[in-house]
Amino acid sequence: MDTPELRSLPDDDARPHVASRSAWTPPLPEAPGFAHLVVETRGLRSHVATLGDVDGEPIVLLHGFPLHWWQWREVAPRLAAAGYRVICPDLRGAGWTEADDSGIERETRMRDLLAILDALGIERAHVVGHDMGAITAMQLAYTHPERVRQAVQLSVPPGFISFSPKLISAFRHMPKLLWHRPGDSLRGVWADQYCARRTPEAIIDAHLAPMQRSDIDQAVRALYRGMVVPESMQLSRGVYKRMHLTIPTLFAFGRVDTRFNEPLVRRLCAQPERFADRIEFGFVDNAGKLLPDDAPDEVADLTLEFLNRAS
Repeated sequence: MDTPELRSLPDDDARPHVASRSAWTPPLPEAPGFAHLVVETRGLRSHVATLGDVDGEPIVLLHGFPLHWWQWREVAPRLAAAGYRVICPDLRGAGWTEADDSGIERETRMRDLLAILDALGIERAHVVGHDMGAITAMQLAYTHPERVRQAVQLSVPPGFISFSPKLISAFRHMPKLLWHRPGDSLRGVWADQYCARRTPEAIIDAHLAPMQRSDIDQAVRALYRGMVVPESMQLSRGVYKRMHLTIPTLFAFGRVDTRFNEPLVRRLCAQPERFADRIEFGFVDNAGKLLPDDAPDEVADLTLEFLNRAS
């Protein structure tokens, strides 16, 4: 991001600044209607794309890996058309966000998100998270439920899921990413057996464009070693089974994403009322692990219908 004039604000003056598309390096991909903000918080300059009525109920969309705000380019307009103020931040280590410190711990992104919400003057928001973004959304719902209205979690099961050897395949990609070397291709994310269809090369290029920056490329190992592995240990030790989820939450999966097929999810999440006040499950035909890309209309519809039911 080539915006040096935005870096002189003191920590107690963390307010958002509008930045034109030409201010960002590499260039932002096309997505009509979005406004692009720099939100400065302590040690972090977050790129946040927004859409919709500023007076609408806020809904925060948290991208997966190795994606960024642009993942929501087709989902966000549907939510904005329904009256919501849609907020799509690039989380630390992704997209066009810059951090002073390259270190990432288990809850670093959650703390970043809280600071962004504070800077934007948002006390409570609906939260939609996909893949790695769902980790941050889940942490927020459990530890700061006063900041979340309703939640939608895509392609990631509840924290209280029971462990099973059948879940091991969901982590088969981790060793390579734990030892990711700068410059290694991440295109395999779009080519594995859990994807529904072939993604056009131009779409992959747009998602991977920020990897041209060394800090984003180097953040891959930090994300997996500092956040994903420790969070996986929390899950395996049953930490979330000893907590209670009070936020109404929808868990949705693509049916082509066989890591989490419907029979397995329902079996490993039996008796959810023991662990949560209100949850629902949804399964989308002809969609894989990249659910917002494979089925944006269905994701928007599921989200809007759930928010209406859970309100």
